[in-house]
Amino acid sequence: MDEVAATVHCDAEGILVERSNRFLAIVDIDIEGDVSREKAHVHDPGRLLELLYPGNRLLLRKADNPDRKTGWDVIAARYEDEWILINSVFHRGIADWLLSKDDNPFGRLEGLTPEVTVGHSRLDFMAEDSEGTPLGIEVKGCTLAVDGTALFPDAPTERGRKHVETLIGLVRGGKRAGLLILVFRPDPMEFAPKDDTDPRFAEAFWRAVDLGVEVHPVKFGFDGGRVRYLGEIPVADHP
Repeated sequence: MDEVAATVHCDAEGILVERSNRFLAIVDIDIEGDVSREKAHVHDPGRLLELLYPGNRLLLRKADNPDRKTGWDVIAARYEDEWILINSVFHRGIADWLLSKDDNPFGRLEGLTPEVTVGHSRLDFMAEDSEGTPLGIEVKGCTLAVDGTALFPDAPTERGRKHVETLIGLVRGGKRAGLLILVFRPDPMEFAPKDDTDPRFAEAFWRAVDLGVEVHPVKFGFDGGRVRYLGEIPVADHP
């Protein structure tokens, strides 16, 4: 346990001034005592109200393209005494690391292929299990937790619901389908869909569980440089 799933480089720490829109943050960045106000890209469409509020501390990385309108990327936000990774750019690599392990939650996989079109959707991965059965996997990132329960989504997601419907279609067609939920919080003890935020997603989620879509919420911690694998947590009981 406590394996390193990824390393993430950060260039500076900053203080959030405001989140101007879903993808833009105004941040005060202190580099060797020189504070400058900068625009930073938020690579997560969620509300993140408990993380992106004025005055909270952020970890940032300098953008590679000097001509970009936002010169920085938001990587993580502080919550109590932990850094919470909130940049979805890293989800694919972390999921690939986990799914490539022989002891991953879905069992040993062969031919793991990213970004595969299935019907009218594009799933994050397709693979085959040890018996040659096709397996489609969709990956979701989760940063919200309330009273020990990790919750997704924190904003309505029609796209997420359609992905779940695609997974249901795979199961009905005799294939395996899985929903891998990357929980970037060390504290939750279980996972549940946030039905008051998106009841349509929650309904599809529980229907998927009942029909045999395999749901695996997996926790990760972030120390500002390393993403640490903390193990799987169960799905909460169906309400």
